[in-house]
Amino acid sequence: MPSWIADLVRLDGEGETFRSTAAFGAGGRLFGGLIAAQALAAAGATLESGRLPQSLHAYYIKGGRVGVDVQYVVELTRDGKSFNTRRITASQDGAPIFEMLASFHRAETTTNWQRPESPSVALADTTLANPLPEQWADHFEIRTAGAGMDEWPVQPMWFRSRDTIEDDPLLRACALTFISDVGMVATARPPGEQLPQGGAASLDHALWLHRPFDPQRWHLYDAQAISHSDARGLARGSIVDEDGTLVASVAQESLWRL
Repeated sequence: MPSWIADLVRLDGEGETFRSTAAFGAGGRLFGGLIAAQALAAAGATLESGRLPQSLHAYYIKGGRVGVDVQYVVELTRDGKSFNTRRITASQDGAPIFEMLASFHRAETTTNWQRPESPSVALADTTLANPLPEQWADHFEIRTAGAGMDEWPVQPMWFRSRDTIEDDPLLRACALTFISDVGMVATARPPGEQLPQGGAASLDHALWLHRPFDPQRWHLYDAQAISHSDARGLARGSIVDEDGTLVASVAQESLWRL
């Protein structure tokens, strides 16, 4: 039986054009993590095996509509000996809503080093968070030391997949991409400010995948607000496993009209 992420990123089509009927979100707006995960899956479908997701840089250019099919068009921008680059455009009814550049890398044996860091909150000091408010999104068990905004958790948070995910690097990268969008808008909120009328929204999102992601293990997602000006808030974070190994880095800018 396919895992939840395999179902969410299952795409119809072939070549460089794909379509998804899994268009879910909250409040009438598509969830950015889902669109990014599906775009990464579309890009991966144009590559030979052995090329692993290395990074992605996405722009949310228009609010997507829940329940409307999403079309993904992949442009093959570069196929090198070690790296492949893809540009993915997501559209609804012919109107682009999302753009992403994704880079893939052939695995290489080299130095494996990271700056030592201690978790900002221990797993033992957290409590089980409420299920994510949207049933389609509630695929992760989450533990947190703080309260969320609109019932969505905020960082720092520990998470792991509730169910087993196939041992497929692309699918697991899609799952990590999915959850990398959870809580970042709230994290970028200016101190002391409440959610503005009409809400806040993601503007762009960047993810660097440093090491393999095992979704059955606990991972700490820790992000902090870095800057707020010109109605734009920047948050930057890291995702580490239980051993303190850095798995991924994230940066996201959000629109905050206060």
